[in-house]
Amino acid sequence: MNLSRPALSTVRSIGIATLLATLLAACASAPARTEGGALVGATGMTLYTFDNDKAPGKSVCNGGCAVNWPPLMASDTASPNGDYSIITRDDGKKQWALKGKPLYYWAKDQKPGDKTGDNFNKVWHVAK
Repeated sequence: MNLSRPALSTVRSIGIATLLATLLAACASAPARTEGGALVGATGMTLYTFDNDKAPGKSVCNGGCAVNWPPLMASDTASPNGDYSIITRDDGKKQWALKGKPLYYWAKDQKPGDKTGDNFNKVWHVAK
């Protein structure tokens, strides 16, 4: 098959566009990003891990704990991506985890960039 220069250029453009779309889709499916040395959710709010979550892929922060430390929820259609996995909480809902550690917000953080939950009771830490 012998392609003319314009046809070859079109094939290359389609290939590059497909590659970029694939990369953007992979980035979009990540539940968090790093900002200022901390992991943050889609709203820019800091994410935390809990030392008492000892078993990989298991959250022990339920009930009142989850009111103060809302889980980073995953949709039913979300898929694991790289170091991010999805765990099933005690109530059957899905939560994102990083390297097996469930991820949470802190209800008292007021704005993106706040890290007021870091080292709370020496068991809550900013996820990195």
